[in-house]
Amino acid sequence: MPRHPSIYGNLLKERIAKGEVDCWLVNTGWTGGKFGVGKRMPIKETRALLNAALDGSLKNVEFRKDPNFGFEVPVAVPGVDVKLLDPRGTWSNPAEYDATAAKLVDLFVENFAQFADAVDEGVRQAAPKVTNGQAQQQAQAPATQTTTA
Repeated sequence: MPRHPSIYGNLLKERIAKGEVDCWLVNTGWTGGKFGVGKRMPIKETRALLNAALDGSLKNVEFRKDPNFGFEVPVAVPGVDVKLLDPRGTWSNPAEYDATAAKLVDLFVENFAQFADAVDEGVRQAAPKVTNGQAQQQAQAPATQTTTA
């Protein structure tokens, strides 16, 4: 890309706002452990999530806040095993998940530092915070208020 990545990020942010569109992040990768331990996300659940996003029903489900990255995650979606919506719960060793999540957050924060001055305050506030190797454990009870992502 010929321009600084923040230019493209800001353009995307502006277009999303102008078009008043919803954006969804869907895990189509691994669940139940890191690569080589876990398994691919089932295509049936991926399709159910995509269909819910496309038909608008995903906007009407209950969400919880991811304790590590801060984005909203559905608590339940028709056609999706609820266990898959809580990544920590799919790992056989929750402490290993916590360590892996904390490392990922720290890597994200470290990489984001090079772009932080080129994005607005809202983007900086939405970014995950350094964990120093300590993942934030999710509260057991889901959020009581329905929110949209």
